[in-house]
Amino acid sequence: MKRRDLLKAAGAGMAASAVAAPAIAQSMPEIRWRLTASWPKSLDTAYGSCETLARYVAEATDGKFQIQSFAAGEIVPSLQALDAVQNGTVEACHTATYYYIGKDPTWALFCAAPFSLNARQQNAWYYDGDGLKLLNEFGRKFNVYSLVAGNTGAQMGGWFRKEIKTVDDLRGLKFRIGGWAGKTLQKLGVVPQQIAPGDIYPALEKGTIDAAEWVGPYDDEKLGFYKIAQYYYYPGCGRAAPRITS
Repeated sequence: MKRRDLLKAAGAGMAASAVAAPAIAQSMPEIRWRLTASWPKSLDTAYGSCETLARYVAEATDGKFQIQSFAAGEIVPSLQALDAVQNGTVEACHTATYYYIGKDPTWALFCAAPFSLNARQQNAWYYDGDGLKLLNEFGRKFNVYSLVAGNTGAQMGGWFRKEIKTVDDLRGLKFRIGGWAGKTLQKLGVVPQQIAPGDIYPALEKGTIDAAEWVGPYDDEKLGFYKIAQYYYYPGCGRAAPRITS
C-alpha cells in the first residue's frame, strides 16, 4: 500500500513538473548569446559539443535562451577565445584553459597538466573538491565565469615525422603541444609550439614543426595527421575539460 502511495506521489510530482516547466520558460526574457569555439567544424567531437550544449539550453528554456556557435576563426582566432569573452566581443567560448598559460600558468591546473588527475579524478575534484569554486575565484581577475563542458580523457602522445628511439631524439624537435606539457618537454630539449588546431596540419606538412599532439585516433584522423607523419606515440597528457566561459 505504501509503495502504491509513493508511486502515486511521484507520478503527481512529475506531472506537476511537466506543467510548470513551460510556464517558467514563458515568463523568461529572450536571450541570445554568441559562443566562439577554439575548434574547427571538422572536429565533430569538440565543436559538436558546443552545438549539443546550445541545443540542451534551448530545450531547457523552451527556446527562450539561444546560443549560436561559431567555429575558430569565424569571429576570432582559435587561441583568442578567452580574450573575446573577457572584452565582451562574445558572451561565451568553448576552449581549453591551458592555452592561456601565457596570461597566467594557473590556467593549466584547470585543464591538463603532466602527471596530474585522470578524467574521473578531475571531475570529482571539480564537483566534490571545490575545483569549480577555485576556478571561478581565479577567473574573477579575467572577468569570466567558467563551467566544465567536456573532457577528452587521456590523450595520445602525438604524431612524429621521424622515429623516436631515445630521449636524445627529442632534442631540437619542434613539437606542437599545448599547455604545461610543452614546458615539461622543454626540459628534454623539445622546442614547444602552441598552434591552433586548424593550423597544425599545414605546419606539419610544410615542416614548420616536426611533430604534433592533438587528442586521439578519431580526432587526429579528422585533422589528417596520419597522411604526413608516420609515427604515432602514446601516452600523452589529458585535456581535462574544454569549458564554456561567460
